[in-house]
Amino acid sequence: MRKSRFSEEQIIGMLKEQEAGLPTAEVCRKHGLSPATFYKAPNYI
Repeated sequence: MRKSRFSEEQIIGMLKEQEAGLPTAEVCRKHGLSPATFYKAPNYI
């Protein structure tokens, strides 16, 4: 498996931003990733 572009801490931070109420599209745009990758992120931890 390829090494992730984001560290575990960054992925957790993105998930917490989304849980805090920031729209998923905005989180993705802010961090430069696609929504599909965002929804697969928990699998990388």
